[in-house]
Amino acid sequence: MKLLKGNTMSKQCDVCGKKSLKAAKISFSHKQNVHRQEPNLQTVKVMQNGTVKRINVCTSCIRAGKVQRAV
Repeated sequence: MKLLKGNTMSKQCDVCGKKSLKAAKISFSHKQNVHRQEPNLQTVKVMQNGTVKRINVCTSCIRAGKVQRAV
């Protein structure tokens, strides 16, 4: 599936707001390669205000029980 420019999904947790970080890989000669560390996001069906919605949730929020999954 090809995503268009305007339809990209944000890589951010909808519960806690965790998002990607910039980090640097430092080699032995101390050259820095900047890369991004992405959170582990899962799409989960959740019951919100009586309706079932799909939201992006990080795995730490799922393990902590901050999200109640819809059956």
